[in-house]
Amino acid sequence: MTPPKDQLVICGTDTDVGKTVVSALVVQGLGAHYWKPVQSGLEGGGDTGRLQALLQLPSQRLLPEAYRLQAPVSPHWAAEREGIVIDPARLALPALAGPLVVETAGGLLVPLRRDWLQIDQLAVWGLPVLLVARSGLGTLNHTLLSVEALRRRGLPLLGLVLNGPLHPDNPATLAALAQAPVLAQLPPLNPLSAAALADQWQAQSLGPSLKAALHARSAMTAQP
Repeated sequence: MTPPKDQLVICGTDTDVGKTVVSALVVQGLGAHYWKPVQSGLEGGGDTGRLQALLQLPSQRLLPEAYRLQAPVSPHWAAEREGIVIDPARLALPALAGPLVVETAGGLLVPLRRDWLQIDQLAVWGLPVLLVARSGLGTLNHTLLSVEALRRRGLPLLGLVLNGPLHPDNPATLAALAQAPVLAQLPPLNPLSAAALADQWQAQSLGPSLKAALHARSAMTAQP
C-alpha cells in the first residue's frame, strides 16, 4: 500500500542535530500532525511537549507516543531499565489521511531493542526520509554514512536539511557526494519561535521544494 503523499519521517545523522526544530518547521509548514513513536527522556515533556510549546498546537495535532521512557539514553537501554521490550507491532503508522511528520529517536542505526534497529522500523513504514544534519565540521562523514545506510536498504531519501551556522562549502559538497538535494539550511534562530520558523519556511521556499519531492516520490511508488 502506498503511504499518503504528504507523510514523511524526519531522522538525524546523530543525537542533538536539531530534529525536533526541523520537525516543528515542517509540521507548521505542512499543517501536519506530529508523532514521536519512541521518546526516551521525559524532561520538559519530551520532544512532543517541546514542539507543542513552540508551535502552540492543539492537542489533536499531536499523536501520543507508543513508548514514553524515562531515561535520556538509547531507546533499547531506556526500555530495558524499565523492564520493557519495544514491540514493532506497536509502532504501526497511525491511520491518517493527511500530512504526518514522524520524528525518530536519535540516528538511523540506534537500536530500539538489541535485535531491532531504528532503520529496520523505517523499512516497515516505507515513508520517505528527510535527513537532518549538522552544518559544520564532522557533518560530511556522519551524513554520507547515513545516506549510504538508507540507500543500501533501498529507503527513499527526500533530501537534507543542514542545521546550524551557515557553512561556505558543506552544502555543495554534500549535495554532490550524497547525490541528494540540500532542501534547507536552517541557521541558529534567536529567539526560536513559531514566527521565526515560518519566516525560514518562506525564505528558503521549503514548502514548494519539499512538496515537489514528496509528490515525485508518491508518483514513483504509484507506478506499476
